[in-house]
Amino acid sequence: MSVSTAEFVVNKVENSRINEVDLANVQFGKNYSDHMLVAYYEDGAWKQPEIMPYNNLSLSPATTFMHYGQAIFEGIKAYKDPNGNPLIFRPYDNWKRMNRSAHRMAMPDVPMEIFVEGIKTLVQLDRDWIPTGEDTSLYIRPFMFAVDEFIGVRPAEKFMFIIITSPAGPYYNKPVSIFVQDQYVRAFPGGIGYTKAAGNYGMSMYPTMKIKEKGYDQILWTDGFEHKYVQEIGTMNVFFVIGDKVITPDINQDTILAGVTRDSVITLLQEKGVVVEERNISINEIQDAHHAGMLKEAFGTGTAASIAPIYALTYHDDKMELPPLEKWDVANWLKKELSDIRYGRKEDTHNWIVRP
Repeated sequence: MSVSTAEFVVNKVENSRINEVDLANVQFGKNYSDHMLVAYYEDGAWKQPEIMPYNNLSLSPATTFMHYGQAIFEGIKAYKDPNGNPLIFRPYDNWKRMNRSAHRMAMPDVPMEIFVEGIKTLVQLDRDWIPTGEDTSLYIRPFMFAVDEFIGVRPAEKFMFIIITSPAGPYYNKPVSIFVQDQYVRAFPGGIGYTKAAGNYGMSMYPTMKIKEKGYDQILWTDGFEHKYVQEIGTMNVFFVIGDKVITPDINQDTILAGVTRDSVITLLQEKGVVVEERNISINEIQDAHHAGMLKEAFGTGTAASIAPIYALTYHDDKMELPPLEKWDVANWLKKELSDIRYGRKEDTHNWIVRP
């Protein structure tokens, strides 16, 4: 059936698929909710967005993004508060970041009315798909790609913007083992490392596959010039607790994603009075701190990963194992603090929570 709202045309499913999914035991990225949003851009303008049943797409083999990679995405999460009401974490920040990616990739800005209001409408429509267990959420994936039916090399003129949602469990269910990469390169200044462009992730697949064959979970990338300064992990930003300071790589160099969770973590730590340094940090400095007994914690941050403890960093033959997780003060406090805000168990004093 079809009903109109102020912003969207909504075509609801006749029968929900929710009974096919065990929301108490969901894995990340395996199941998808009943509805999705689709909007087209052509002739220099966005057309009427539509919310429709989740379904497959029909595309020409000549569709531009398949050939030249004009594709970007975002990741957001929705939770339920103790009363069962949906909460969305910082969608306006993801909207701003998506448009930074769009600008760099010669793509149109997505209007806030489509991006944020679309998310709110989808979450409200599929609110029953939001799991309620600890460390679970409704993962929200907005993405945009070029859809010209043209294989000449040029910026596209037509685009498709879609939002899908997926009930999700934890991305990592245990502390992770990280391999410090100094052979392959993720990003250079002037490139697209600061965007959530599909190509950033595609080029990392082979190096990640090779290190997983050796038993590691993810790569910590180093800079492309000296292979010396750490940048980010394949799925998240990275933090190091050295002595009484928390250090994270500076994002003002076009090579590191400005993570929304990263920003949230820095804000919470600074409010707590913890010294946070955003600066270049070399793998050698991390080694020296570990060997001196000063490297107390290391963890990743991201929408999918949330707060992901690192139990070991391996650089060449040096495996730097971290202290047991129960001894960690910073990451454990951050995980609880963020979770309490996201699940509505604690007052949101930062206006991070959006209710649909």
